[in-house]
Amino acid sequence: THFGFETVDESEKEGRVREVFQKVADNYDVMNDAMSFGVHRLWKDHFVGKINPQPHFKCLDVAGGTGDIAFRLHKHMSNISSDPEKIVICDINPDMLRVGQDRAVAKLIRDQFEWVEGNAESLPFEDGSFDVYTIAFGIRNCTHIDQVLAEAHRVLKRGGVFMCLEFSDVSNPILSNIYDRYSFDVIPVMGQLIAGDFESYKYLVESIRKFPDQASFAGMISDAGFDHVAYEDLTFGVTAIHSGVKL
Repeated sequence: THFGFETVDESEKEGRVREVFQKVADNYDVMNDAMSFGVHRLWKDHFVGKINPQPHFKCLDVAGGTGDIAFRLHKHMSNISSDPEKIVICDINPDMLRVGQDRAVAKLIRDQFEWVEGNAESLPFEDGSFDVYTIAFGIRNCTHIDQVLAEAHRVLKRGGVFMCLEFSDVSNPILSNIYDRYSFDVIPVMGQLIAGDFESYKYLVESIRKFPDQASFAGMISDAGFDHVAYEDLTFGVTAIHSGVKL
């Protein structure tokens, strides 16, 4: 399999990805703002608005350690009801979960979430447990995307919705060239300057380019058993929202 542009054994990838996120955890939010000029916040707001989670929904946010999506889900649900369901946050990396828990404590909302260390390819939840499954900027780092999608399908209830926000493919050749130059020439240097870590951010950029394009990923979601599969490009395809329903 691949680790960025490097070919590695499947058994090696998970550990190397874990190491990357151990390194970037404490600077993750600062770097997201710097790399996207803050636009990642708009992408995430739109993503949660599209989900429109209701207070009684059981929501699972996978690879969501820092809480960015879960906090937005909770805020949306709390605007409707004073007693929304707890949101389950599952991440394979304890350092990312620690960052999220610290942020939740600062916001005085820690008890509104269940924090679970777990692997997206083998989730520690029973079949048909959730109404909504979200994963944002996480699935491209998994070794077996098909297994992640199969697990998402398994843990959702019938009628449950799969929602994924991920970097995708810019099809316009002029914009794509500009985006490539920024990604490869600027982002790793930002990583070095802000977080003291060139290599981790080089990997993150390379991992985006190895991820399937919008139509290919939609096909994988369908192959996992989801119906009504659709996607929406954001910022010319820099990111995309993919969705599917378990019938």
